[in-house]
Amino acid sequence: MPLLEPINRIGDRAVFKKTKKPIEEVLTVTREDRRALSSVPDPEKIRSNSDRRGRRRETEGAAEGDAEELNRLRLLSLRYMADFDVRISRLRESKRKAVKGRAVDISATGLLVEIDPSIGHETFPVGLKAFIRCRIPPGTMPEGFESSVKLEATVVRTFAREEGSRERRMLAFEFAKPLTEYLRRKRWGYSVYLASTMLLFASLFIVLMRTESIIYFKYHSLLYLYSLIAAAFLLTRYLFGALYRDVPVNPHYTPGVSIVIPCFNEEEWIHRTILSCVNQEYPINRLEVIVVDDRSTDGSAKRIEEVLEWVHREAERFGTKERVKMHVLPVNGGKREALVQGVKMAKHDLVVFVDSDSFLEPNAIRHLVQPFQDPKMGGVAGRTDVENKFTNSITKLQTVRYYVAFRIMKAAEAWFDSVTCLSGPLSCYRKELILQHSDAWLNQKFLGQPATFGDDRSMTNFILKTHRTSYQDSAICSTIVPSRMDVFLKQQMRWKRSWLRESLRACSFIWKKEPFMALFFLIGLIVPIAAPVIVLYNLVYVPVVYRIFPGTFLMGLLLMAMLMSLAHLFFRRSRLWYFGIVFCVFYEFVLLWQMPVAWVTFWKSTWGTRETPQDIEAKRKKAERKQKRKDKFGMPS
Repeated sequence: MPLLEPINRIGDRAVFKKTKKPIEEVLTVTREDRRALSSVPDPEKIRSNSDRRGRRRETEGAAEGDAEELNRLRLLSLRYMADFDVRISRLRESKRKAVKGRAVDISATGLLVEIDPSIGHETFPVGLKAFIRCRIPPGTMPEGFESSVKLEATVVRTFAREEGSRERRMLAFEFAKPLTEYLRRKRWGYSVYLASTMLLFASLFIVLMRTESIIYFKYHSLLYLYSLIAAAFLLTRYLFGALYRDVPVNPHYTPGVSIVIPCFNEEEWIHRTILSCVNQEYPINRLEVIVVDDRSTDGSAKRIEEVLEWVHREAERFGTKERVKMHVLPVNGGKREALVQGVKMAKHDLVVFVDSDSFLEPNAIRHLVQPFQDPKMGGVAGRTDVENKFTNSITKLQTVRYYVAFRIMKAAEAWFDSVTCLSGPLSCYRKELILQHSDAWLNQKFLGQPATFGDDRSMTNFILKTHRTSYQDSAICSTIVPSRMDVFLKQQMRWKRSWLRESLRACSFIWKKEPFMALFFLIGLIVPIAAPVIVLYNLVYVPVVYRIFPGTFLMGLLLMAMLMSLAHLFFRRSRLWYFGIVFCVFYEFVLLWQMPVAWVTFWKSTWGTRETPQDIEAKRKKAERKQKRKDKFGMPS
């Protein structure tokens, strides 16, 4: 429920303003590593290259040459903060004799549990084999691990922690098999079989329904032509998305990279963004990080200074003073101005843009640069996952949508080297191309209004006109998405305006690209624009005029939603898959109707969620209009 706080008094009555209750974001939190920048290659070979459980990699050369094996070992070693009930029992003992405990942290290979100090040391000695029964709550580990667990484990360590006058008794367990292997046999395997079977069924059923469209084509050619085109467009996206493969990692290809982080009022997340960019498995002499503060009005600048001071102090031997720096713009100039300033400061030929609320995986940069072995490659996007996916239903909807948008839609475009949006959270460009188009980008106008958002789509258009653009699914970052409905709707409206504006721009050159890609780009532009009219016709006009229930249309909508959900289940093996169906319904009845509004307002330059100069000016004008109305009708101020 919204909170009410008094803001003014008129006569004897109080006027109240509604203030929204803050939402606590649910994030997966890894246990802090004692080593500063634990993923950065050590040039002095001082620290051992082993994971947290002491499993030394077999050979240093093999680890460096095998990116998949390196990532697998890293994921096995990551430990996550936990707080859930655990039941522990000796092998061959009844569940009724199980001891209750509380998980403190968990990894794919083991679990740390706090138990009652009154339980004697002899009950669970080191080396004892026991059964662990628990349910891993959503958000504790990465998506897909939320599940009931019952597996064998061995006690590898017992110790006590003193907290004031209280003693905490700890048991460290090592699982008999990693959770990845356990869940693959118990649940993930079934998910893949189920999803693949149902994906095939849904695709065949859609084809069957479109066969009906051919039969009835002569009765309403325009409507059934739309149905055929929309179905063909969607099915081919999933087909090419399934055929997509990453550019493999060449261990000898490590070009110089400059990461630019534009920041405006991101005090809460900027420290994590900076550390994730610095803590990369990449040669330190070929990676720099530049944080550009766009005159934040909160404590972002101070927070950035604190993080950089810590990095320089704790990891000086990694050359951080020379390659991790901060710049503050003299005046608030907007995101594009901050990015261009960072590019001008960059000393390397490849520039990576990272949003200030996005967090990179340690191997993201190594994977992201691989397509640039092609000299005609101008820009590459990485995959963006949702970090706060388990916060509420709004973030869960976006989790499925984000994954399908990247893993299917962008991957399908990458098949033709023509990704139409190199997304803001994580994308890489050739520096020379950014500088070549910087003036046009900074001064871009549409219908006389400055283009202040959609910077990623806009720059992609400049690059795509002369070069190839691609997508690298293994280059992963996660981002904080809106968890409030009003912020989410404003974001979606802003995205639709920029999509419409930049799609119209792209029409001037996209026909020069690969013919099949150009055709489906135009179809992808027409289908969403016409969708509101088609939905109104099928769900309102036909039932009212012809008294026919729109069963066929609703079945088609369900099948399209099933494709999204099942693709998420197939690739992610997550319990969130059914939110794809919910998202499609939500899109048809809510988000779709933003499109007609975008048609007539896509010239607007306000963000709605950020205090840009345009937003401030719009608020000033709104306040003036409100004051004029008050003065006109004699209302008290």
